[in-house]
Amino acid sequence: MIFNSLAFAIFLPIVLLLYYVVGKRYQNWVLLLAGYTFYGVWDIRFLYLVSLSTVLDFCTGLMIANGQLTMAQRWAATAHILGFAVCFLVPDWHAVTFQGLMLENIDWSPLLHPTSFGLKVLAITAMGVTAAHIAYPYCLKYMTESTKRIFFLRCSLFGQLGMLGIFKYYNFFVAEAELVAKNLGFDVPTLHLEIILPIGISFYTFQTLSYVCDVYWGKMQPVVRLRDFALFVSYFPPLVAGPIERASHLIPRILGERRVSFDTVMQGAYLILLGLVKKMAIADGLAASVSSIYNSSGAVGWLDIVTATLAFAVQIYCDFSGYSDIACGVSLWFGIELLKNFDQPYFSLNPSEFWRRWHISLSSWLRDYLYIPLGGNRGTELNTYRNLMLTMVLGGLWHGAAWNFLLWGAYQGAMLIMHRLFVGPKPKEFSGSMLQRLPRMAVFFVFVCYGWLLFRATSFEQIDTFTHILLTDFSDMSLHLKFPPFSALLGVLLLTVIEVYQFKFKQIHFYASYPGYIHGAVYALLITVFIMGLSNDSQQFIYFQF
Repeated sequence: MIFNSLAFAIFLPIVLLLYYVVGKRYQNWVLLLAGYTFYGVWDIRFLYLVSLSTVLDFCTGLMIANGQLTMAQRWAATAHILGFAVCFLVPDWHAVTFQGLMLENIDWSPLLHPTSFGLKVLAITAMGVTAAHIAYPYCLKYMTESTKRIFFLRCSLFGQLGMLGIFKYYNFFVAEAELVAKNLGFDVPTLHLEIILPIGISFYTFQTLSYVCDVYWGKMQPVVRLRDFALFVSYFPPLVAGPIERASHLIPRILGERRVSFDTVMQGAYLILLGLVKKMAIADGLAASVSSIYNSSGAVGWLDIVTATLAFAVQIYCDFSGYSDIACGVSLWFGIELLKNFDQPYFSLNPSEFWRRWHISLSSWLRDYLYIPLGGNRGTELNTYRNLMLTMVLGGLWHGAAWNFLLWGAYQGAMLIMHRLFVGPKPKEFSGSMLQRLPRMAVFFVFVCYGWLLFRATSFEQIDTFTHILLTDFSDMSLHLKFPPFSALLGVLLLTVIEVYQFKFKQIHFYASYPGYIHGAVYALLITVFIMGLSNDSQQFIYFQF
């Protein structure tokens, strides 16, 4: 289910209606059920993985902080993971087909016959749960508190990163190893697995890991009820493409009292509308233009590469920040404020500022849970450069199992190192006007766009060819790029004006300080562009693949 779909347009009002009808006591149950429904529409089998992540870090968090689980907590975790295996892996859910949210057909014969794969996973799960129950008393008896804390932290890291590694990176590294072996003359059997990448696995994995690390470092107390932690993991607005929520931020909002006012509803509506314009009018409108060059098998010229790369810079920003805007807007309607994920990143003057403005939830996660534990800027400058490069390369790898993402991460790391090398660790903040910022913004934006070329490229050969043309071949200035629709061009113009005002006022709801007719004009323009964007071919959100 995607935000810009008819299914979501039906799903959201139903959830909102139930949420406000049932009363505060049962609102979290509604959100939990909504989260599992929202995720299960993609592939119901992967709800088992969400359950596995939930149970693993719920239990490890409690063992790290308290050194033990109550009997109720142990059996709640057991029932959760075994129940999800029985319900979502054992039946053959291919026998049930939906048209959006509407049931289309049920073939009862295969549905009622257990799948062999599901039974195997259920058996392995049951054995793992049994082994955990048997080992539990020995953990309490023979482990010291410090040993217990580090052991269960490692259990969380090994389990979560292991699942992420298998589903996201196993085939990539196996394929590369097989290629190396064949080039050396060895005949090796293929170890490739038929694995489907679970949507959003990188996002909810990092989210639960941050919880366990914060509990381990004593920054927060563990969640004592499984259903509360399950909602933290499966809260649907940010579930599949962020923002990557921190437990210290989201859990108090889940457990605390929530209030929704008229202003909150209007702020949420504005964010949803802005996000839909970014996605449907601009990003989807530019997608074909970008693909006409980057997916082309024919010859391309200098102007083709420049315009397609500029278009992709706008596309990926509008696609990803559009998702975050919609997620934040929808969440406001439930009285829960999510983390800010974008802050006009293309207004940045240097790579350090860019990463404080782009995908803020990921960049801050990498800083707090990778860069600083590696040593951060402690020690020698050489160690700092190493930590920066490792952090950004792994950040690039987080985006996907492909060499161009690793290269993009290395490029970002190199830019951060060069900036630190020439400007110093604490550069003076720029205090000039927008016009004074403009030249430096434009120069740095060129470097950002080359990074997007590395990110979007389909192969090393394409990177080499495009880079060579950009630097040496100015002979072909013909333009083969597919011209974008008017909705995209008008949307870019409107968004530019909005972003300038957001930057000026340092507030996404900048219009609030203006008279009511200005509010109406902003909404009218956004609605107009949104309606125009309905004619664009719908595209999947780019970050769903990550």
